Amino acid sequence: MNLNYLIFRNLKKNIKNYYLYVFALIFSVALYFSFVTLQYDPAMDEAAGSVKGGAAIGAASVLLVAIVAIFLLYANTIFIKRRSKEIGLFQLIGLTKGRIFQILSAENLILYFGSMVVGIASGFAVSRLVLMILFKILQVDEIAKLRFSTEALFQTIIVFAAIYLLIMIMNYLFIKRQSILSLFRVTSSTQQRVQKMSVWEIIMGLLGLALGYYVSSQLFGGKFTEMNQLMMAMLFILASVIIGTYLFYKGSVSFIFNLIRKNRKGYLSISEVLSLSSIMFRMKSNALLLTIITTVSALAIGLLSLSYISYYSADSTAKNSVPNDFSFATAETKNSFLAELTNKQIAYKETFREPVMLKFDISQILISDNMISRDMNDNFIIPVISEKQAGSADVKPGEVRFADYTGAISSFLPLKDQGEVTLLGPTKSQTLQLTGMDEETLLTFFYSGGLPVAVVDDTVYEDFRSEYSQEEYRSAYYGIDITDRSEVSAANEIFHEQGLDFPNFSQLDMKLSQIESMGLIMFIVGFLGLTFLITSGCILYFKQMDESEEERPNYTILRKLGFTQGNLLRGIQYKQLFNFGIPLMVGLCHSYFAVKSGWFFFGTEMLAPMILVMVVYTVLYSIFGILSVLYYKKVIKESL
Repeated sequence: MNLNYLIFRNLKKNIKNYYLYVFALIFSVALYFSFVTLQYDPAMDEAAGSVKGGAAIGAASVLLVAIVAIFLLYANTIFIKRRSKEIGLFQLIGLTKGRIFQILSAENLILYFGSMVVGIASGFAVSRLVLMILFKILQVDEIAKLRFSTEALFQTIIVFAAIYLLIMIMNYLFIKRQSILSLFRVTSSTQQRVQKMSVWEIIMGLLGLALGYYVSSQLFGGKFTEMNQLMMAMLFILASVIIGTYLFYKGSVSFIFNLIRKNRKGYLSISEVLSLSSIMFRMKSNALLLTIITTVSALAIGLLSLSYISYYSADSTAKNSVPNDFSFATAETKNSFLAELTNKQIAYKETFREPVMLKFDISQILISDNMISRDMNDNFIIPVISEKQAGSADVKPGEVRFADYTGAISSFLPLKDQGEVTLLGPTKSQTLQLTGMDEETLLTFFYSGGLPVAVVDDTVYEDFRSEYSQEEYRSAYYGIDITDRSEVSAANEIFHEQGLDFPNFSQLDMKLSQIESMGLIMFIVGFLGLTFLITSGCILYFKQMDESEEERPNYTILRKLGFTQGNLLRGIQYKQLFNFGIPLMVGLCHSYFAVKSGWFFFGTEMLAPMILVMVVYTVLYSIFGILSVLYYKKVIKESL
């Protein structure tokens, strides 16, 4: 038997155990190659504009390499340990450690670079589809062309060759450090010595999670009045959630299952024995790994949810920022734009408002006293318009309503919807009764700066307006709405041709700008999240493969005692439901509270985008749980 025959026979024998590893490797290479191809595609900078899509893709590719490298190194650790007995047998028949390393290196070389070739070919094949998806997300009217990038090819080869060298170094160190006796004990030894946890540590795990969730829900609710308090609260949330997650896996899960076992007085069915008992001890030894997977999963789901919230809310956010299709600050620019609209026979409707910047005393309606609200109360200068200019507002003399009170300002500056406010003029003041808050936007942020807009009675408005003749206190707002919605794009082209910019605004430009920026971020985060989903799912699957092989003798005994495949499989299904379901549910809870604490900075709608992201992530994650059940089914079938 020559060395080449031994290499190919071992490769053929182990390929059935490596199929998911090969798939993950091909997927990682294809994803990276298509990703880097986008980086060098000249259409990216044209599509992403000032965002510089190529640069953003390049930065994300570094994170992609880190995720893939960690996964491949971890997967290699699992597989080299599974082959420890085989390595020990090679040493027993007289092969040196150097020759064994050559055999493993040759096998890995064929498997690794064969997968790389398939992955690069697959990445090139789908690169045009990936670019089309990006253009669709960004709503860019460009033709996606299939381009083969030699720069992307060389970069992919260099990156994955470097990862291969790291794998070889890891294998060499493993073979060199292990004795023949220890090689036969690697798979039978426990991963770590499980120490019994105190009840206090178990309770602390649950309390850490609950307290972290509670503080995150109160983060921007006015509980923390200073900036340093806000920072300390964020650090506390991060620490309590991570430590609480670790202690939850380390002891709380086992504690809960132990209560179930005691409640049954020790009488467990075969399904419960195969599920509860295994999870109680495996969850402890895998606590650190599950904590990392849960935390990064929550991060991926949270970032993708926030970016999709912003993308999903682009239309409503644009309307909240620019209430009309076009807004102008001077009559000259407005008249020039309208003249061109008339020349093109585009019908429009004009809105005029003349806001006056006045100071208010809002101390009576402040809900919480924090650093921002105190500063705002001292310098609460907001635009004031009349009831007639507002159009829809019904305000009586002595009353005032606040409009455009939405988004982050409602969290940083929480106000009562009723109460007394004092309008302060240079020579006189007047106390007004606040009658309510409206979400309707009346002025662009150029006038309001994100603060509410006050709507008062016409007589009150004229009385205070007469005291301010300076331009710094009075300004004009001209809003233009296009009557026929199909002609908005044509009007927007006129807006661009005239070179109009700040403080003139286009609602369509505002919408497209947010779609481009947040669409690119969502695309990148989605790719990174998908990569982590595949790699973490594979890691959990590999762990289940290891556990199933270790438990094969137990299945053989149970089958000989008369238990059927169905009896054993039901317990395995419950086990996988917990193995994959618990990290998924904890990760979803983490991401929900993280998104809920600050989603209003990113858009106007939280539930629909977040639920969609969570459902997609759950469906994809569940695939690995199903694959684990199928592998266990195969092991149970072969155990007898």
